[in-house]
Amino acid sequence: MEGAFIITQVAGEEQQLSSLQWNPGSAHNLSSTKSRGRSIFSLLFCCFPIQKISQFHEGSKHAILPKESGTISKLSNLPQVLQFQYSRIPDTWLLPEIETRVAGRFCLVIDLDETLIHSSFKPIDNADFTVPLQIEGMTQQVYVFKRPYVDKFLQRMGELFECVLFTASIAKYADPVTDLLDKWGVFRARLFRESCIFHQGSYVKDLSRLGRDLNKIIIIDNSPASYIFHPNNAVPITSWLDDLSDTELLSLIPAFERLSQAENVYTGLGRLKSS
Repeated sequence: MEGAFIITQVAGEEQQLSSLQWNPGSAHNLSSTKSRGRSIFSLLFCCFPIQKISQFHEGSKHAILPKESGTISKLSNLPQVLQFQYSRIPDTWLLPEIETRVAGRFCLVIDLDETLIHSSFKPIDNADFTVPLQIEGMTQQVYVFKRPYVDKFLQRMGELFECVLFTASIAKYADPVTDLLDKWGVFRARLFRESCIFHQGSYVKDLSRLGRDLNKIIIIDNSPASYIFHPNNAVPITSWLDDLSDTELLSLIPAFERLSQAENVYTGLGRLKSS
C-alpha cells in the first residue's frame, strides 16, 4: 500500500533533534521534544512528500533560478546550500496583506497536530468530532480529539494576535478539521504542507516567507524541526496525544497576554525566559 510505504520510509529517516527548553515562569516548564509515540495517522499526514513550493515571479531581482525551477523535483538536484538560499528569498509572501482589524498585532503562527489536537483512524466513542477522508479511493473516518482548554486558548489568542494556522499536514485533512475546530474564525489564514520547505528530511515552516516582520512573529509548535530556521521566535510545547489532565494551553495564556504587549517578539520572549 502506497501510504504504508511512505510511512515506513519517512519514519526511518526522521532525525533526532536536541531538546529545546522554554520557561515562561517557574511553574510552567515546557519541553519541545517530539513524542516518540506518534501515531500512524500523524506520520501519514505529516510526512507525505512535498509537491511544490512558492515560485518567484519572472524578472524578480531575487530570483537565482529560472521560474520553471520552482518545484521540489527540480530543486532536489541542487546543492543543499542553494536550495536553502532559494527558499529563504521569497518574491511573493505566503500571507495576504494584514487586515485592518488586526493591524499592529504580532502574528502568532500555530501548529495543528499534537499541538491543538490529536487525530486517529481508530474508532473511538468519545472523539470530539470525525472527518471523512478519501485515501486511495476509499473513505476513512478520522477521529479528532481536542487538547484540553484549546477552545479557551484559541478564543483568547484571537483577541490578542493575528493568528495563522501553519501545519505540515495536507490540506484535504487539515482544512476540514480546522473548520470544525475554529468556531470563532480565529485563524486569519491557513497554511498547509505546500507552504513548508523540505529541508534535511523535515518540513520546515520558514517564517521569513510569511510577509511579516520577523520581530513580530511568534510560532508555537511541538516539533523543533518546524522552526529550525527561527528558534528565537518559537514557544515550544509538548506533544499531546490523550492526556486529559494536560494544562499547557491554559498555562500559556497569561504568558501570551504579556507577550502581546511587548515592544517586539525577541525582547518579549527574552523577558519570559528570564522570569
